[in-house]
Amino acid sequence: MLLRLVYRGMTNAFALLRLLPMTDRADDAEILTLRHHVMVLERHLGTQKVRFDPSDRAFLAALLHTGSRPTYSAGCGCWCAPDTILRWHRDLVARRHASVSRSQRPGRPRTIRSIRGLVPRLVAENPSWGYRRIHGKLLILGAQVAASTVWEILQDAGIDPAPPHQLAGLSPIAG
Repeated sequence: MLLRLVYRGMTNAFALLRLLPMTDRADDAEILTLRHHVMVLERHLGTQKVRFDPSDRAFLAALLHTGSRPTYSAGCGCWCAPDTILRWHRDLVARRHASVSRSQRPGRPRTIRSIRGLVPRLVAENPSWGYRRIHGKLLILGAQVAASTVWEILQDAGIDPAPPHQLAGLSPIAG
């Protein structure tokens, strides 16, 4: 779609360059010719609606967005209502904003540095706490962190996520 939009933009730019040296008489002749083409197309389509590609919509919205509302309603030679062109322009701007504001790093967001420092400190001050209890305390404090994240932070710090007294109650499975 982007390639089609660039192609149409370039062809229209060259058409604009061709129109610059034209006289008023030649401009009027071209306008009448284009209006005749529009009438012929409307006659052939009959009651069918004209379907615009997304690249057509983007081009028309970009081309006509500088005009004022009276210009649209005076008949700009389009097969659509002025509000439709303005909606296309709003969609074009919204898509542009959405693509720019999209996160460059896909996936899960990184854990906040202060939480990465707080978790080992909580274990150091409370050696009997396991990762689940630390996770619960972080939730009480308002930190949105998963229990598995607390486990990973402790593993990365070289600390056993489960305290020794929790493991003492477990018996090995007899095979």
